Amino acid sequence: MIGSTIINQRQHVGLQKLLALAATASSTLGPSKKLKFVQDEASGESILVGSCLRILDNLEPTCAVGQLVYETIKAHHKAYGTGSGCLLFLAGAWGRAALVCLQSGGSLPHVVAALMEGMDVCVDVCRKSSVSFEDLCASPSSRLSQERITKAPSNSQMTPKGQKAIKMKLSRHFCKTEPESFSVLEPQLPDTAHLAEGLKHGSDNAMDLVLQASCIQLKNTPKDAHFYFDVSKVLTCVLPGFSEDQAHVSPGCVLLLDADQSLVARHLQDTPLNAAFIRGDLSYTYRHLGFNRPTGVQCVADQPCLLSKEEEWTEKVLALLLHLKVDLVLVSGLVSEEVLQRCCKHGILTVGKVSASIITEMAKATGAVPVTYATQLSKPCIGTGVKVGIWREIPSDQRTSVNIYLSGNTHLVTAVITSFVHGKLQVLEDRFWACAYRLHHAFKDKAVLPGAGATEMLCVYHLQKQANVEQKRNSFRGVVLHLMADAFIDYLSTLIANSAGISQIQARTAVKQQLQDFNGDCSVSAELPRLVLDTRSKPGKVYDNLSVKQEVWRRALDLVLLVLQTDAEVITGVDERNHNAAELMFL
Repeated sequence: MIGSTIINQRQHVGLQKLLALAATASSTLGPSKKLKFVQDEASGESILVGSCLRILDNLEPTCAVGQLVYETIKAHHKAYGTGSGCLLFLAGAWGRAALVCLQSGGSLPHVVAALMEGMDVCVDVCRKSSVSFEDLCASPSSRLSQERITKAPSNSQMTPKGQKAIKMKLSRHFCKTEPESFSVLEPQLPDTAHLAEGLKHGSDNAMDLVLQASCIQLKNTPKDAHFYFDVSKVLTCVLPGFSEDQAHVSPGCVLLLDADQSLVARHLQDTPLNAAFIRGDLSYTYRHLGFNRPTGVQCVADQPCLLSKEEEWTEKVLALLLHLKVDLVLVSGLVSEEVLQRCCKHGILTVGKVSASIITEMAKATGAVPVTYATQLSKPCIGTGVKVGIWREIPSDQRTSVNIYLSGNTHLVTAVITSFVHGKLQVLEDRFWACAYRLHHAFKDKAVLPGAGATEMLCVYHLQKQANVEQKRNSFRGVVLHLMADAFIDYLSTLIANSAGISQIQARTAVKQQLQDFNGDCSVSAELPRLVLDTRSKPGKVYDNLSVKQEVWRRALDLVLLVLQTDAEVITGVDERNHNAAELMFL
């Protein structure tokens, strides 16, 4: 019937597509991630992937649910840099729970309400089991950092309860209570090495680079300031053709330059440079966001112009750079090929695609003022104190890596990722960023969660406990809560199966055996799911990020609810003569 709104109550195609996509995330969970080759059937080319996002990047989902999943994963990765595999896996597991309930006759409003109640239980678990930095500093197993612990005055009698507590920014699904008034004392900071050890999640080499980067930032942090690992001032440079043990971290900004740029860099190396910083593209056609070109405007000249408008603009920009004696131009966007070549001929090093945060930091350190258009440059906009050093030659593609650094203290650091296997570079770079964001969010949250599946174990315990209460009331919610707990059991089982190299059935049996003796004690839970860890890893505390885990759970549930809503509101045409019409419910 044309114009009728129908629900395919028995099929729920959207949820089924979500489950199919979520199945791709299982191999990316845990410290022992399995690498996969994704092959293009048309061209025959393949790429090595090791994360949920990279898999979806190369699968290129075209259906509506696939696009929704892809955009959700991209948005989360852009904001948090880690946790995408967990997000997709739980979205599939909770989607399966919703599908089971709906197929067994449960109503959509009741399923949604029960899922929301289960999320409240999980958030409460995070709140109660989180470990603040004060607790980490007080723990006997934690080594205090000798260079950064802010101490209270000797005559102060304040207890830990009097110190500044952690104000968590939670999403709309979480509690919205107003923060209490706190004292001005900041929490103590744990030893960074101890914290990094608990957050590496099997990526030892990547976390070693992150720790080196944090040490550089710590060294350049004033003694009277609180240290904070700032991932926005970290960048990576990928160098093929070198062994992985040559990966290192360097102060400054390491970039790859082509042959012409390299010649200019050699001429300018190790001398103080005048630098200009441009936010946007360095091209004639670039206009800032929101710019509206006037319509109906014509330019009339008395004499014909031999140069095009673009050529005139290029000449004007070049003359301005030479007049201001600019040696280096860093651009956040693209640089037109004509401008690049003209600058190289006049000994001006121009580099594009530089992170906006890097431009902001370098401009601040050099006293420069970033501009949107090159024609806005003037003498007060030019910074000084930047130097360029040649780093490594790459014979395979005739490129050169150079280090653009500052003479003074700066938090800018570059992790140089190397490997003989070109296809592995993306995986190594992704692992570095995952570790960097974990450490970054830990300092930002000033708290962590028990890792290695301990927090999920607590969620299973409390979800099952609440489910039993609901079932005694003959409430349908008890069924949904049990299924949400089963989703966490599936998650833990997958972690163990990936790490220990055992079957999913064996892993699930191991989890259930541990649950039988579990009493819900948070301190005990951290020691229970040890099979989640790689057997080669050294024993020790394992941590997860508080804000990341909460946001992963929220987005996973949001994704399920959005697909449910899409399934419920889809409008299609149905032929009354269709024999399957009896299975459809018309609204």
